[in-house]
Amino acid sequence: MLTYSLKRLAQLFVTVLGVVTLVFFTMRMIPGDPISAMAGDNLAGAALDKMREQMGLTEPLLLQYLHYLGGLAVLDFGNTVTTRLPIIQLILDALPVTVSIALGTIFLTVLIAIPLGTLAAYMAHKGHRMLDNAITGVAMVLDLMPSFWTSLVCLLIFSLALGWFPASGTVNIDDPVQMLRRVALPVLVLSMAQIATMARITRTSVLEVLSEDYVRTARSMGWSELRVLFRHALKNAALPIVTVIGLSFGNLLNGTVIVEFIFTLPGIGNLLVGGINSRDYQMVQTLILFYALIFVVINFATDLVYRLFDPRVQF
Repeated sequence: MLTYSLKRLAQLFVTVLGVVTLVFFTMRMIPGDPISAMAGDNLAGAALDKMREQMGLTEPLLLQYLHYLGGLAVLDFGNTVTTRLPIIQLILDALPVTVSIALGTIFLTVLIAIPLGTLAAYMAHKGHRMLDNAITGVAMVLDLMPSFWTSLVCLLIFSLALGWFPASGTVNIDDPVQMLRRVALPVLVLSMAQIATMARITRTSVLEVLSEDYVRTARSMGWSELRVLFRHALKNAALPIVTVIGLSFGNLLNGTVIVEFIFTLPGIGNLLVGGINSRDYQMVQTLILFYALIFVVINFATDLVYRLFDPRVQF
């Protein structure tokens, strides 16, 4: 276990370093720079060159890269190029919104998808194809709908037509009710695709184990179908489901960027879009590092959780 953990931590470090390096040099290949985006038509010529020099943008790329890695080594993420505000403070201010959306999405997905997938597997096992086909069909339709289109449809229906949820506005973390109303639609939008994927994986995994000997033995002992289904079948089919839950966080990282931008939520995704539009190298690099770190840590934690569901797993 210790050897496995150390190997995975080494892989984590190499992965994050590779992401940082790729993003660092890719951002500088994009036409334009943050100084031009920030100054607009107000500055030109020598004034722009002077600002670039003051912010270290005229140094060789390799030297800029080494300076950036040196800052990361001491957890110094620096300031944004355009506003000169501390990046870490901006991330901490935006983090509650993104975390609320991500956790709400995962909770709603698990709450709905696992029972639906288990029910579909049971119906398919018993030969009741109608309900199984209905659940599978709805899941496929939800999986095909892109989040940006679903966001716009939900805005039109639930915000503009019915007026149940605000389409925009400030987010007050100290007011749970207001916070819930603001993140409810984004959670609903992101949950649709996640529910579709997880329900289908759950159905496939549970259906595979329903014909196993230990399931028939549990039935022969007189246990109820509900207990057999969730105590034995679902537990032994949990490894693929746990994998999907872990990967869902990766999908959420992509989805929250689009959803936060459409719903004008001040989260990490909106910070990233703003940083890209303004060519803010420091902001984009730090946020991509943040996303990469979260993704690899979640995958690492998912691997460790396997042992809880199946003691046979060897690291």
